[in-house]
Amino acid sequence: MRGHTLFGWLLPLLLAAQPVATDSYLPALPEIARDLGSASTSLTVFALAFGCAQLLCGPLADRFGRRPVLLAGLACYVLAALGAALAASAAGLTGWRALQGVAMAAILVCARAAVRDLYPAHEGPRIMARGLTGLGMVALAAPVLGAYLVQSGGWRAVMVAMAAYALLLLALCWRHFAETHRFEVFAPQRGGTRAVFASPAFRAWAGIAATTYAGVFCFLLLSPMVYIGYLGLEPARFGWVLAGSSLVYIVSTIVCRRLLHRFGPVRSVQGAALLSLAGASIQALGCWLAPASAWPLITGHAVYMLGHGIHQPCGQAGAVSELPTLAGRAVSWSGFAMMLAAFALGQTAAHFMGAGQGAWPMVLPMVAAACTLVGIAFIRLPRLAAQ
Repeated sequence: MRGHTLFGWLLPLLLAAQPVATDSYLPALPEIARDLGSASTSLTVFALAFGCAQLLCGPLADRFGRRPVLLAGLACYVLAALGAALAASAAGLTGWRALQGVAMAAILVCARAAVRDLYPAHEGPRIMARGLTGLGMVALAAPVLGAYLVQSGGWRAVMVAMAAYALLLLALCWRHFAETHRFEVFAPQRGGTRAVFASPAFRAWAGIAATTYAGVFCFLLLSPMVYIGYLGLEPARFGWVLAGSSLVYIVSTIVCRRLLHRFGPVRSVQGAALLSLAGASIQALGCWLAPASAWPLITGHAVYMLGHGIHQPCGQAGAVSELPTLAGRAVSWSGFAMMLAAFALGQTAAHFMGAGQGAWPMVLPMVAAACTLVGIAFIRLPRLAAQ
């Protein structure tokens, strides 16, 4: 690494490997289903592989260093995307997407761990906020570009574009990403997983990241059924709802950097928790007083996303703040907790999605997540700061 400035440019590109692999893939699902007979399984297996593989990639990054694990992950990402582009069956596509999920886990774990390697704990949230701003911009553009590629070249063109993106990143990291781990690569690590969970800071900040993400995941999972199926919005208009959500998130991550500079992470997260609660409350009032209107849901989600753009960088960086020698393990367990919380809350909410329930199955999990965020922000974090 030639300097922290260069890593500041690489970080958003590395984090954006996730929306490149998911958001650009969504417009291709109908054509994949027509071509191969099934599409949803490949997306589900990809998400499961990504969540579980983080538990392996974290210790590997601590044991062997960030650079070799990152480069291996990028190489596997390229291979998996090209393999998926050539897949002749749904089973083959699912297998290649599973490998891509594992590769993405390696990329994101190493990128987030490198933030803790290179920056002191108090700088971590600001750096993560900058990286997540770039991720949000890619998430905004990826579905549009994916749809264009599907229209012009078919779904296989989307996979080739993913491979090209990862190949470019591999070349950049091969040339410019030096090892960021500050200790000997093969030095024995002290503590391990038990030390990660023994850290009060890890438990509190990882809880923030997992809880806010679980609320957003419920929206992503159930919003098509609510907005299109229940409220009758046209798919194109629903697309603008998603785009607006991404724009709010981008703005929030930018604001987060200023809030951190002025108020610090605890007070910033407390304000974000109130935004999360306000957004979920607006949605709940809309379900109660105006169940046939989409505007309370749209407005409330925008307010919730303002909080989410502050919670995520603070939670992800705070989870590793006390664990500089175990940053890989801390990042992997934090990421796994996010996926586990999202899956559990989302599947529970989906079970209640049906006739006569309206938007409540989508809204109530967000209310529960917001209440949990308020509890952590105003009870747990002040006690942690006082220790």
